[in-house]
Amino acid sequence: MSDAPRYPRNMIGYGPRAPRVDWPGGARVAISLVLNYEEGGENCLLHGDAQSEAFLADIAGAAQWPGQRHWNMESIYEYGARAGFWRLHDLFTQRALPVTIYGVATALARNPEQVKAMKDAGWDIASHGLKWVEHRDMPEAEERAQITEAIRLHTEVVGEPPRGWYTGRCSVNTVALTAETGQLDWISDTYDDDLPYWLEVGERDQLVIPYTLEANDMRFATAPGWVTGQDFGQYLIDSYETLLAEGGRMFSIGLHNRLIGRPGKIAGLIRFLDHVAAKGGAWFATRSQIADFWAATYPNQRYERPSRMDRATFVAKYGSIFEHSPWIAERAHGLELGPAHDTAVGLHNALARMFRSASAEERLGVLRAHPDLAGKLAQAKRLTAESTNEQASAGLDALTDDERTRFTQLNTAYVEKHGFPFIIAVRDNTKASILQAFETRIAHDTDTEFATACRQVERIAEIRLMDLLP
Repeated sequence: MSDAPRYPRNMIGYGPRAPRVDWPGGARVAISLVLNYEEGGENCLLHGDAQSEAFLADIAGAAQWPGQRHWNMESIYEYGARAGFWRLHDLFTQRALPVTIYGVATALARNPEQVKAMKDAGWDIASHGLKWVEHRDMPEAEERAQITEAIRLHTEVVGEPPRGWYTGRCSVNTVALTAETGQLDWISDTYDDDLPYWLEVGERDQLVIPYTLEANDMRFATAPGWVTGQDFGQYLIDSYETLLAEGGRMFSIGLHNRLIGRPGKIAGLIRFLDHVAAKGGAWFATRSQIADFWAATYPNQRYERPSRMDRATFVAKYGSIFEHSPWIAERAHGLELGPAHDTAVGLHNALARMFRSASAEERLGVLRAHPDLAGKLAQAKRLTAESTNEQASAGLDALTDDERTRFTQLNTAYVEKHGFPFIIAVRDNTKASILQAFETRIAHDTDTEFATACRQVERIAEIRLMDLLP
C-alpha cells in the first residue's frame, strides 16, 4: 500500500450489481431468526466486573452501578434464562423453525440445561464473545485474547467450536480480529446490507452475514422503540412484505430471551410467524445454512483493486485510460481512494476529476494526444491497443477508398479549424453516425467543440475502464 490517503469504509457494496438470489426451494426471502443468549455473561460483580449491567432491560433510564450489584437488573436477566428462553424454545421447536444462537461463552457455561436444549433442537450455536460487555475501549491485544478464549470456552461447553461470530458491543477492531482467526465460516458485526458478502482480510476471504439493530426486539428497551408486541410484529410483517416484493433478499430478526420472552411481547412475534406461514415465500435458515449456500453459490471472486495498488502499479494499469496521458492516473492515485473506486464507475470518477481540474492547456494536450479517426496512424498500425480496438469496433479499419478519402478531408478541415482532432466515443456509434457527427460538429465554434471533445474523452475512458473492472 502506498502513502496516498485511503478511505476504508465501503459505501457501495453490491451497488447496482446486487445478485437476484434464488434461495433454496424457490423462496424469495431467507429469514434468519437469531436468539441472543447473554444471561449470565452480562456486567456483574459476580463475574469479576467493576459495575452492574445497564443495557437492554426493562428498567427505564438504567445506569451502571460501580462497585455494586444491581439486584433488579440481575433479576431481569434471570427471567430471560428461567422463563423467556423456554417460552421461545417451545415456540420455535413446535413450529420446527431453525434458530441461530448468539451465545456469550460465559453465559453458555453458566446455563448447561439451556445449552442441551439448543443442541437437542439442532440450533446453530454461534459465539457472542467471551462476555456481554463493551469492547470499544478494549486494547486490540486484549480483545484478540478474549476472542481466543471465547472460542476455546465455547468449544469446551458446547462440544464443538462456533462456526459464526457476533460480538455486538464491538470495537473498530472486532471484524478484522475475528476474521484473522481463520476459524469462522461467517461473522456478523455489520449492519450494512440485505445480503451476505465477502470481506478480504489479508489472504482470507471472510464471509460476512450482516445483522440488524432495527428488526430487533432490543427496541423494547431503547428509544425510539416498541411499546407493544403488536408494534414489533407489524414492523416485522411490513419488512417481510417489502422484501418479498423485492425478492432475493435476507431478513435477520434479532431476539433476546429477557425481552421478546415476555408474554405481551412474544405475541407480536407469533403474529409475524403466522403471517409468513400463511403468505409463504420464506426460507427459514440458520446463519450457518445461509453461509453454506452462499459459499457454494456465490464464492468470492478476487481481482486487483485500484485503491490497494501502489503508485507504479496503478499508473502502469490505468495510465493509458486517458490517451497518452499517464499524469492523470498519477494525480488520481493521490486522491482519497477507497472501495468505492474499485469499480469502473468509481475509478472513472477519480480519473475524470483530475482531467476536469487540469488546466485548459493540459486538457488540450489530452485532446491532441488522440489520433485522427481512420487516419495515418491507423493505416500504419501505430495506434494504442485501446484505440485500435475502438476504431475496429465501428468498422473504421475496413473503409472503402471513398470513405477513407472523406475521413481524411474531414480530419484535415477539423484540425485546421479547432486545433485538435475530432474525438468521439466510437463504441457508442456506427460508421454512419460517426460521419454524421463529424459533418455536424465541424461547423461548431471551437469553445463548444472543446467542451464536447472533453466529454467524449471522459466517455472513452469510462468505456475502457468497463473492460477492466466491475
